Amino acid sequence: MTKRSRQTLDQDDSLCCCEYIDRHGGRSHLAACCCDCEDLDDACDRWMKKQPQNPDSLSRVMATFTDRLRVPWISGARQVDISVIPPLILLPVFLHIAALHYLLGILVLTAVPVLVLWYYYFTHRKKGRTLFFLSLALFSLFYMFYLFITEVVPRGGVNHLQLAAVTVGVALTVIFLVITKRGPGYARPCPTDTHSTVTYHKPPPDVDADLNGAQHHVVTASGEQTGESGTAQQGVQRRNWCAVCKVVRPPRAGHCRICGVCILRLDHHCVWINSCVGQANHRNFLLTLTFFLLTSLYGISLVLRSVCSDQNVMTALFYCPDVYNQFSCIVTGALLHLLLLQLINVSFNVTEREARLALREKTGRSLLWGLIIDTGVYSRGFRSNWIEFLTMSKASE
Repeated sequence: MTKRSRQTLDQDDSLCCCEYIDRHGGRSHLAACCCDCEDLDDACDRWMKKQPQNPDSLSRVMATFTDRLRVPWISGARQVDISVIPPLILLPVFLHIAALHYLLGILVLTAVPVLVLWYYYFTHRKKGRTLFFLSLALFSLFYMFYLFITEVVPRGGVNHLQLAAVTVGVALTVIFLVITKRGPGYARPCPTDTHSTVTYHKPPPDVDADLNGAQHHVVTASGEQTGESGTAQQGVQRRNWCAVCKVVRPPRAGHCRICGVCILRLDHHCVWINSCVGQANHRNFLLTLTFFLLTSLYGISLVLRSVCSDQNVMTALFYCPDVYNQFSCIVTGALLHLLLLQLINVSFNVTEREARLALREKTGRSLLWGLIIDTGVYSRGFRSNWIEFLTMSKASE
C-alpha cells in the first residue's frame, strides 16, 4: 500500500517513454508488465485449488491485460487497442493455411466472412467501438501493396507507370482516411433554442437518485413564438430534443449511441473507420472508399496476372498456389457493397439512418429487394440530389 501511494504521489513528474499511469492511478513501467498481477494470480490460484471463480475474475484479468498492453512513446507509453491485434496475427496464419491446398482455401474463404460477420454483430449489439475492421482493411491494403512490391515488381512485368499508380492509390486512400477521421460534424447547442438554464448543485426531490449529487442542468425551450406556429415549433423542438447532448437536433441530425454525440445529417456509424459518417465527412468517406477499391482491384489484378500468368484471372482469384489475396478480396467485396449502397442513397437523397427508419415505420418505397429505399422526403431529382450532397459542407458553414 505504501508503494502504491508513493507511486501515486510521484505521478505529477514527467514520464519517460516507457512509463505510464495505470488504471489504478499508480506509476508503472513497461518492464514490470508481468509483476504484481494480483487478478491473474488469484484466478490461477482458484483454478489450481479447483475453487469457483469470481463472477468478475475474467473481466478484471482482461482489464489488467489491456491496461498493460502499451508501446513506448515520447510523453509516456501509449495504450494499444487490443482489437487491432487479431487481424495482424490471424491474416498471415489463414493465408498460409489457404495456400496449402485448394480445399483449405475454400474452407478459409467460407470461415473468415462468417467470423467477421459474427464479430460485427457482437460489437454492434454491445454498442462498443472497435478498431478490428479498420485494422483489417488497412492491413489488407498494405499486405496487397507488400505482395505487389515483393512478388510482382521483381518479376519485371510491371512498368513504372503501374508502380506509380498503385503507390499513389495507397497514399490517397490513407490521406482521405485521415481527413475523414477528423470529424463527422457535431450538433452544437444554439442559444436561440434555449430560454434559460437552471443548475442544481444537489438533486431535487423529483430527480433520479443516480445523479449522486452531481450538477444537474435543466434547459427549457425558448418561448418567444406565440400562437399556433409557436406551439408547432415547440412541439418540433421537444421531438428533436436530445436529453444526452442537451441540444435541439437540426433536421436530419441524429444521436449515435456508440459515439455518444449528436451528428449533423447522420448517415451511419461505420465500423470500417471506427467513426460516424455525417455532414462534414461524408464526401471524404466516399472518396476513401473509391480510392481503396480502385487501388485494391487494380493491385489484385496485377498480382494475379503476374504470379499466376498461366491461369485466368477469375480462376487465379480462387486458387493460386504461389500467392493468396483472398482477404483483400473479402474486404474489397464488403467495401464495394458499402460503396454501392452509398451511391444509391446519395442519388435518392436519403441517409442510411433514414432508410432504416423508413423500413421500420413502413413510410418509404422499397425497390430492388430492399437495395433502394426511397423516402420521398428530401429527394429533388438525381442531379439536384448530387449537387446538394457535393455542396452540403459549404451550406453547413
